[in-house]
Amino acid sequence: MKVVVQRSKQASVTVEDEVVGRIEKGFVLLVGVTHDDTKEDAAFLADKIANLRVFDDQDGKMNLSILDAGGEILSVSQFTLYGDCRKGRRPNFMNAAKPDQAIVLYNTFNSYLREKGLKVETGTFGAMMDVSLTNDGPVTLIIESK
Repeated sequence: MKVVVQRSKQASVTVEDEVVGRIEKGFVLLVGVTHDDTKEDAAFLADKIANLRVFDDQDGKMNLSILDAGGEILSVSQFTLYGDCRKGRRPNFMNAAKPDQAIVLYNTFNSYLREKGLKVETGTFGAMMDVSLTNDGPVTLIIESK
């Protein structure tokens, strides 16, 4: 699995002119799944993200996790993270998991985050979505399970 983590001041996701997920301070997660990903990958990434120390403490140092900071998560499925652009001009998405496998792991990943006490909002799996956010910092990281 691969996740792009963006620290944000606020974010929302809209599907067909309807806001389906909205958060205040926290993370926007773009989540990609590949063929050989497992529940263990989802658990590893959920733990890593929940405990990632990228929020400022009282001294202005990135020393607090999203749990410490009381942040929220907007999780958006993003198969294009596994787009291969090395050849030609059109991305190849052969490394992205098929939707029936990807949705299970995406939902499992979000469940693991919720089990840690985090509020998790989502987009709509497989839909065309408009994601809006104010990136805080900006702080953007890419985390992979393998």
